[in-house]
Amino acid sequence: MTSNDFAINPGQAVAEEAPIETTTARFRADVLETSMRRVVLVDFWAPWCGPCRQLAPVLEKLVKATKGKVLLVKMNIDEEPEIAGQLGVKSIPAVVAFQRGRPSDGFVGALPESQIKGFLERLIGPIEADADALASVENLLAAGQIDEAEALLTQLAAIKPPQPKAWAELARLYVALGRLEEARGLLASTPESLRGDPSILAAAAALENAIQASALDEVDALRQRAETNPGDPQALLDLALALNAKGLREEAADQLLEIIRRDRNWNDDGARKQLVQFFEAWGPMDKATASARKKLSTLLFA
Repeated sequence: MTSNDFAINPGQAVAEEAPIETTTARFRADVLETSMRRVVLVDFWAPWCGPCRQLAPVLEKLVKATKGKVLLVKMNIDEEPEIAGQLGVKSIPAVVAFQRGRPSDGFVGALPESQIKGFLERLIGPIEADADALASVENLLAAGQIDEAEALLTQLAAIKPPQPKAWAELARLYVALGRLEEARGLLASTPESLRGDPSILAAAAALENAIQASALDEVDALRQRAETNPGDPQALLDLALALNAKGLREEAADQLLEIIRRDRNWNDDGARKQLVQFFEAWGPMDKATASARKKLSTLLFA
């Protein structure tokens, strides 16, 4: 099993934006004017408030996950009581959402993370699974802590609303571990809203490749068969599937490219179709995809 078997491709990173500490004098600029462009959450807190300290890291984590759609502004009511009084804030922590210059929603108390996430999603729509959590999964896999990585992915896949990357990466982990029926079952139960997501389609392609490879002999035997029967495209196709299952992506692509070079129309363009399925499973940014695409273009359009 190679590192490619456990590859996770988190979304493009965005610059982190620290919460703003505002004052009564700056409230209009920090909150009201900014809320004309995006949602602003104002967290009313005080240094002596234990639940405020409990809420703060959860709130910051979820706001970060909105990738700039929400700005978090904090206001110490001990130092700046006027705005809280105008809004009728009587207990803290209290969080008020501002949109288009006006308060639109809010909550009081250190709510569970799932409820805060639901509150934010009512304002801006679905929030993707936390990139930090997916990075943690990648670190666990790199350290060989497979059970821990699976447990974390299972938790992420249970988040509502469902997150496609969490479902896809859990399915890929099952595939990499050879638990193909579990991967099949997970993808079959994928919510309808996720099934067209590129990460889900890539996981499905990876599963299909693994299913095909599972019925084949070991790589050495298939390599010998291909060498013994150099004119047999099926031998090259089988070898390609087995190589891909071992994470040898560039070599797998080369076998299919050789079939295309010899006979583009073999098996109803089957080698090219299989190569495209590899591309879907590997993802467009994978170096093997980029390399094989160039070689394929040269073959098809030379």
